[in-house]
Amino acid sequence: MQLPRDPSNVAHALVAAFPTRLVGDVQSVLAVMPEAKLASMTPFEAEVQGETVAIPSRIYNEEPGADLGRPLAETQQVILHCLYSRHHDGWVRQRHLEQMVASGEPWVVPFVVQLAGEYVLEILEAIGRGLPGLTVPGSAQRRLYGEFIARNPAFFARTERRGVSYWSCYYRWKYGAFGTYPGCVLLEAFRAAVVEQVGAQWPRHMPRVPLADAGERPA
Repeated sequence: MQLPRDPSNVAHALVAAFPTRLVGDVQSVLAVMPEAKLASMTPFEAEVQGETVAIPSRIYNEEPGADLGRPLAETQQVILHCLYSRHHDGWVRQRHLEQMVASGEPWVVPFVVQLAGEYVLEILEAIGRGLPGLTVPGSAQRRLYGEFIARNPAFFARTERRGVSYWSCYYRWKYGAFGTYPGCVLLEAFRAAVVEQVGAQWPRHMPRVPLADAGERPA
């Protein structure tokens, strides 16, 4: 059972989810967020432009009312949506993901990629809708995600493995072949982005799909 944590420590954990240059903006967001009754779950780490961030696996803060969130600046709104994309309720995660997935900020990327390895089908589909440029060679979105994955190979490997596990556990009955599963389609698009970025093959941690679907060149 998780026990309540000192609010100052909870705030510190959420500040650590973003680059240090955003500390003031994150604190402004935390000021409108209801206090969490439970501590956030163990964070996962990622490198964002040379800086390590630690993003909570789940948060337990209720959503702020619309009147509280309205005064936030644009960057602060995106930060708010990123944090609530880690909410313990899948519907809340999806709602906030849809508000920030198209952002071109590098610090948004780990929040999106983490969700790509999770189990809510509607979230996987929302990521695909929000990143139309991911499948377009040379696009800004493709570069953004390719650069992130190139800097975070272990993070992406875990994401692939989790995607396969959730497919096998929850969706194999519906998508008999992993290649037809929306999570696979999304992960293959990420793989194509990093292959384009590094100009070489990338280690694979999920079942292989036809090259035409994977966007890869033969070895």
